[in-house]
Amino acid sequence: MASSEVARHLLFQSHMATKTTCMSSQGSDDEQRKRENIRSLTMSGHVGFESLPDQLVNRSIQQGFCFNILCVGETGIGKSTLINTLFNTNFEDHESSHFCPDVKLKAQTYELQESNVRLKLTIVNTVGFGDQINKEESYQPIVDYIDAQFEAYLQEELKIKRSLFTYHDSRIHVCLYFISPTGHSLKTLDLLTMKNLDSKVNIIPVIAKADTVSKTELQKFKIKLMSELVSNGVQIYQFPTDDDTSAKINAAMNEQLPFAVVGSMDEVKVGNKMVKARQYPWGVVQVENENHCDFVKLREMLICTNMEDLREQTHTRHYELYRRCKLEEMGFTDVGPENKPVSLQETYEAKRHEFHGECQRKEEEMKQMFVQRVKEKEAMLKEAERELQAKFEHLERLHQEERMKLEEKRRLLEEEIIAFSKKKATTEICHNQSFLATGRNLWKDKDRKNSNFL
Repeated sequence: MASSEVARHLLFQSHMATKTTCMSSQGSDDEQRKRENIRSLTMSGHVGFESLPDQLVNRSIQQGFCFNILCVGETGIGKSTLINTLFNTNFEDHESSHFCPDVKLKAQTYELQESNVRLKLTIVNTVGFGDQINKEESYQPIVDYIDAQFEAYLQEELKIKRSLFTYHDSRIHVCLYFISPTGHSLKTLDLLTMKNLDSKVNIIPVIAKADTVSKTELQKFKIKLMSELVSNGVQIYQFPTDDDTSAKINAAMNEQLPFAVVGSMDEVKVGNKMVKARQYPWGVVQVENENHCDFVKLREMLICTNMEDLREQTHTRHYELYRRCKLEEMGFTDVGPENKPVSLQETYEAKRHEFHGECQRKEEEMKQMFVQRVKEKEAMLKEAERELQAKFEHLERLHQEERMKLEEKRRLLEEEIIAFSKKKATTEICHNQSFLATGRNLWKDKDRKNSNFL
């Protein structure tokens, strides 16, 4: 890529522009100058700002670059192998189990250097994707992860004291979606996942392990896949054709999607040289042989030609969409009710006034609710008091009745006692009189016997 083009991309990345940069025609530039009353002048001598692109290039090289790749695909489909082959590096990665209860995303960051260019590469792998019986929500953790990275960047942007140049940008720049080489059609899970991701990330579909399908079947499979993606409204990443230096090759590569790839770090001797390949009993599949697979095309498009465009699209398209939705949820807008521009201060004051009114309304509602609940509680307490009073009176009445009954029983008992006492006294008198009479009779009989004896 020419130095001016590199500088243009780096200038965009350095300033993190919030609107899409494109090459406009000379006519539109002239019209814009007329509208803005800008005059175009020719300098009479050398000034020196022509070195600005070189300054930006040097500064960006010193600062380094970052690139974040999301690999989505079933366990064992060859995600790690392809990434190792793409960057010609054996990244440390442990094999994942096929029995994960849910989908988890594992991010690993590496520092790479080629010549004097440093690249901070982050590889995000989807562990357990497609291993569950119920795959209906398998895409949700991926969507949540992408949104979380957007949210982290947005929070950094909204800080009072922010440092975007030193901030580690973790937003996903490209999603390599690995499609199983079935030779038939896309799975429902693949369509559902890509449909939910296409508005959040640049998707590049790749057919993994393409050496397991014949060339004829592979070509038919590609056509079938693209037809299904179009019919289901899935928007995959299209290599840009607005740059004259890469428009022709990008347009040709857009016709080759999805890429059918083979990955391998093993070296096999073919002829007089060692090449990366996969050895089979029937022959050798060379990874970098374009007659065998599309690996070279993928590497050329992903890394050599369009890496900066992927970063740019992530910021200007996907992140801007997320940012706009979030700010609209917060009530921010660019135009007012009459399509007049609204400043941030005006929006803030309007939201502040709205929030103040909402707080007052809520406070009034809380007061009314509190008064209502107090009244309800007082009514409940009064009702409980009436019930207790009625119960007390009822118990007191029962107590009084029981007391009267006991008093009556006591009176009757006392009368019985008096009657019994009288009866007892009478009985004792009668008994005594009878005893005395019996005694006198005995004395008389005794006297009579004594007199008879004499």
